Amino acid sequence: MSAAERESATVAGAIAAGASKKGVEAAVAAAGGHPVVHPPGGQPAGHADASDVQRAASGGGSITASVPGGLVRLEPVTVAGKTSVVEVFVPGDELGENTGRDWWMLAGLALLLVGAAVFAVDRLARGAVNSARNLVQAALAVGGGDLGVRIQPSGPRELAEAGYAFNRMADRLITTRRDERELVADLSHRLRTPLTALRLDAEALDPDDTQIGIQFDQAELDRRRGIRRIRQAIVTLEGEVNQLINTTRKAVAAQVAAAPEPGVCDVSEVVRERMTFWSALAGDQNRPYQVVGAQMRIPVPVARAELAAALDAVLGNVFRYTPQGTAFEVGVSRRDGWVALRVDDAGPGIPDPEKALQRGQSNKGSTGLGLDIARRAAQSAGGSVSLARASLGGASIVMMLADADASPKQASRFGLVGRLARERSNRPVRPE
Repeated sequence: MSAAERESATVAGAIAAGASKKGVEAAVAAAGGHPVVHPPGGQPAGHADASDVQRAASGGGSITASVPGGLVRLEPVTVAGKTSVVEVFVPGDELGENTGRDWWMLAGLALLLVGAAVFAVDRLARGAVNSARNLVQAALAVGGGDLGVRIQPSGPRELAEAGYAFNRMADRLITTRRDERELVADLSHRLRTPLTALRLDAEALDPDDTQIGIQFDQAELDRRRGIRRIRQAIVTLEGEVNQLINTTRKAVAAQVAAAPEPGVCDVSEVVRERMTFWSALAGDQNRPYQVVGAQMRIPVPVARAELAAALDAVLGNVFRYTPQGTAFEVGVSRRDGWVALRVDDAGPGIPDPEKALQRGQSNKGSTGLGLDIARRAAQSAGGSVSLARASLGGASIVMMLADADASPKQASRFGLVGRLARERSNRPVRPE
């Protein structure tokens, strides 16, 4: 149809320019010989009907009409008040040429795109489903009483965060159960003092002999029987308290014995692994960050999962309590038998560091246990946690850990952190 439009335009241009009959014939030949010119009032000599030619001439615009074997394009040309019509015939086989191949190509392309989309979604969904299934199985195991089960967080960021939260919850459940049993044992032990006093007072009472042959009146007999019941109740109560103490102590001892030893982990490896996870969220929130000193192996006597949970707790506070776009930095350094794991941010800081380090205390309305997790992890490695003002302007949380490859000495926290600051000043902050 585009070719027919060009051919008719060539002939129509010659007619409009006032070309002679030979000139029009030359234009028809130049157009490929397909156009047919219907002069004013002439009979159609092409494929179009007289009615279609008349309709095109009177309409003032080009039209397309169906004829046997294809289509005709009719374009009127008016010169000196007389209208000629240029006809170009387009066979039907040219209209449908190669359309079958084009449809098959489109169908194949559509199938290819659908297959690729299904494959990509299946890969993504399989990871999410496996992570969710592992989390469900672990939750059922914990619900069944197996508090030692843990999962390897994987899958999308949200499910991975849920996995780490589940592991921390399971650790907390073990600690809570042990603390509760210790509390029960302590309270039971405290009951021994008043029980001992009651037993001594009961022994100081009159005899409770009510044997037959001894003459007692009814009042005396009832009194002696009451004394006997008091002494028997005290003995029974002492036995129950002793049983409760022994049971809780054994349960706590067995739970502590079954707990895994702290072990040794590489601080640098834990930092790199956890920053791989947190860097995705930092990119989503446009937070510039950098990692300093995590290239070399630095072992510390802390379980890998416990150190990862402590670092996650501190970094989680940075993401939770500082505005989006706030820069932060994670640094690792070792000196004089100590390892410093530092997390600095450019946020508003912590107004009351002493209160923030107290268990259950928070100025942000949370549970206040995040820094306590870091503190317990540091104390398990013979270290501590301290808070200060960071060079970035916000809070600086430093976990001091014993170096597993060296004997810890009395090292200045500020000297170790100062070296981290000097190393950081030589490196640009990497935007994500």
